[in-house]
Amino acid sequence: MAEWRDQIPQTARDYLSGRRLDEVECIIADMAGVARGKAMPAFKFDGDTKYYLPTSIFLQTITGGWAEFRDGADLEPDMIMRPDFSTATAAPWTADWTLQIIHDAEDANGTPIPTAPRNVLKHVLELYRAEGWQPVIAPELEFFFVARNTDPNMPIIPPMGRTGRRAAARQAYSMSAVDEYGKVIDDIYDFAEAMGLEIDGILQEGGAGQVEINLAHGKPIELADQVFYFKRMIREAALRHDMFATFMAKPIEGEPGSAMHIHHSVIDIKTGQNLFSTETGDSTEMFMHFIGGLQRHLPSAVALIAPYVNSYRRYVPDFAAPINLEWGYDNRTTGLRIPISSPASRRVENRLAGMDCNPYLGIAASLACGYLGLKEKQHPREQCTTNAYMDANELPMTLGAALDMFGQAEKLHSILGPEFCRIYSAVKRDEYNEFLQVISPWEREHLLLNV
Repeated sequence: MAEWRDQIPQTARDYLSGRRLDEVECIIADMAGVARGKAMPAFKFDGDTKYYLPTSIFLQTITGGWAEFRDGADLEPDMIMRPDFSTATAAPWTADWTLQIIHDAEDANGTPIPTAPRNVLKHVLELYRAEGWQPVIAPELEFFFVARNTDPNMPIIPPMGRTGRRAAARQAYSMSAVDEYGKVIDDIYDFAEAMGLEIDGILQEGGAGQVEINLAHGKPIELADQVFYFKRMIREAALRHDMFATFMAKPIEGEPGSAMHIHHSVIDIKTGQNLFSTETGDSTEMFMHFIGGLQRHLPSAVALIAPYVNSYRRYVPDFAAPINLEWGYDNRTTGLRIPISSPASRRVENRLAGMDCNPYLGIAASLACGYLGLKEKQHPREQCTTNAYMDANELPMTLGAALDMFGQAEKLHSILGPEFCRIYSAVKRDEYNEFLQVISPWEREHLLLNV
């Protein structure tokens, strides 16, 4: 047995117990959070020490195009993929015995590639660590099961349930609604167990076929890895049951959108104490500063947490998506919610991020805004004690406007890395410009003969 197999988690070893490993998937997340990489026979992985991919995968748009630069990026140099064996997990939907391993991106000198999303998050965490701080996060994953859609010109519709009827909307928290697609939920549980992924809970959300999965709190890199794995796994589970799983922010007209709510706290590395609570259980100045940072800097980070034109269809009034930067205790209408908790678990929930964001970049952006607040030490506005849905929108409402704000956010660039921000902006500009060339059914219906 190769030495690397002794470094993988126990769940991966249990999965392979008494079996011959057939294949290893060497994967890395691109700008969109798509798994890129290569698969190889296990004996080949055992013999190789380095794996290569072109750095240009971080220039690729969601449509398969490439952002262009007149510098070294045009030469498409290779990066070295360095396996993080702590991420090794089963790919239980495959026909053979396969492990998938997340890799980090380095150049020939061993320096982290600054445009790799996982490295962006690691860089933000290093800034926290330099202060003696360790962020703790817990993401909530919302998504839709939908009927197979092979024609992009046709609307997306809910899937057929076990009763022979299509999944119904406005059934939040209904156990019967979850049972409608119980078999795919069973596969998700089974796959998660084989992969060593912990599910804190599954519930029916407000949309037709919309589900939420809560993950236990933990370290940001580990949780981002889990979200990355979960998205791939949930899609595979759905396909087994003749349906799609989609993480689009707004897949179905007239239904709520899908968010990735992010809960944050920060602990003292030396003491393990939650820095948002005093020893007597009161909230701290750092707690207020973190909220203040989110309130001031999130508008400039919206391009990262709402990365596509479809993302902004979620930011509409009366669809359970906060479009404000208010904060409040146990107030789900605010963009920044403080859940009921013990002092040791005091945290801030960012409810603005969409499920379509790259988990590494969405978490990095949210933590970067909080970090700036901790360094600037400014308080937020007074908390909101009313229905914040009625407040004026404080967010950019199109991808173009969000990219304009992101491009001017020098403080945010200094935290996330200027080179990453430059390339991210270029990729998203290309996607936005391509979208602007598409004529929608709405335009044909209402403008063709009326203007």
